[in-house]
Amino acid sequence: MSNKILITGITGQVGSQLADYILENTQYDVVGMMRWQEPMDNLYHLTERINDKDRISLYYADLNDYASITRMIKDVRPEFISHLAAQSYPKTSFNSPIETLQTNIVGTATLLEAIRQQKEEDGYDPVVHVCSSSEVYGRAKPGTRLAEETPFHGASPYSISKIGTDYLGRFYGEAYAIRTFMTRMGTHSGPRRSDVFFESTVAKQIALIEAGYQEPVVRVGNLSSTRTFQDARDAVRAYFLLLKASEEGKIKCGDYFNIAGEEAFKLPEVIDILLGMSTRKDIRVVTDEERLRPIDADYQMFDNTKIRSAINWKPEITARKMFQDLLSHWREEIAKGKIPLNR
Repeated sequence: MSNKILITGITGQVGSQLADYILENTQYDVVGMMRWQEPMDNLYHLTERINDKDRISLYYADLNDYASITRMIKDVRPEFISHLAAQSYPKTSFNSPIETLQTNIVGTATLLEAIRQQKEEDGYDPVVHVCSSSEVYGRAKPGTRLAEETPFHGASPYSISKIGTDYLGRFYGEAYAIRTFMTRMGTHSGPRRSDVFFESTVAKQIALIEAGYQEPVVRVGNLSSTRTFQDARDAVRAYFLLLKASEEGKIKCGDYFNIAGEEAFKLPEVIDILLGMSTRKDIRVVTDEERLRPIDADYQMFDNTKIRSAINWKPEITARKMFQDLLSHWREEIAKGKIPLNR
């Protein structure tokens, strides 16, 4: 097999940061799967290397198009696959449940089936990371520390789609000996975090207010949630260490791991931290009914024991630095004239 890692969903925050990590810390080449019309914002810093084919290239394919996925597996034949592509926003899944289920469940099955068929044809045997989500645990009881064997409880079409994704990865590992493992990452943030997520939309609104594009009011949804936060740059390091551990036979086919931060906050505390970093001291916070979900995963605290038994990993970037870097990211984007939607 080639000395390559295939990253589906490379244009997202986590996919682009995994690409950064691979290029900076390993000798592997990166192939990023994307749909041709996806925005390139998170990859602009790599476009010169992509144009020069300097250890990174792009492959156009779509999880909902079986022919393109099978062609990609035959053409690329990567040693590692990190499957991150998904419809990843829980609130959007309430408005687009079928698209969410189709992309996340059927799309994952499409990828795994293409790998299985190639394995049967010529013995192709990559390590496959299937990105699940901490949302699979849904509405946990306050005080519960979520371990890998905690029962699933879907709280959105998105979380239900990730339950299906999780089970598919496990099934293909156990039934066909494909070297899969699943990760259930808790709330993760930092630079490039999409503005549809809570802490990022708060940081974005603060940056807009500072730049004079928004009145001094931050609009939010449900604030009753308590959850851990971690920097996505820490999480992608865990992803790669798990890929290597699986390659070395230290992880069984179909295994699954929580990856979570160790600093927990109530959401109003996150707002206070970000407001404390602002140059404006007159900002008010109001609840926006349009930002509320029909049901929320209100409590997420995790047990990282299992992943620490598999790899030498722990979060290294503090939550405060993560929030500061996120706010700086939005200030820089707005300073470039990139005025984001108010959502």
